[in-house]
Amino acid sequence: MSDERAVRETIQGHRAKIDALDVQIVELLNERARESLAIRALKPQAKMGLFDPKREEEILERLWEHNGGPLYNEDIRAIYTVILKVMKEVQA
Repeated sequence: MSDERAVRETIQGHRAKIDALDVQIVELLNERARESLAIRALKPQAKMGLFDPKREEEILERLWEHNGGPLYNEDIRAIYTVILKVMKEVQA
């Protein structure tokens, strides 16, 4: 087998792992959305506002504590800014 062919097969193996991870990420995002909707439904009973910027910072800080790279904390912030925005807009 040529070196080029071996490298292409290695790339395909990595792509297959990424494809599987992408499916897991979508499943986890949907699970997160369901939990977010459950919390949103309970907040009025607890006399809590729907938006809590302090909670969002707590989420980011907790994630940064677990961030082992190669993503930088600012990368995590950028990704989670979008995730949190979408979670606020998701419909029940």
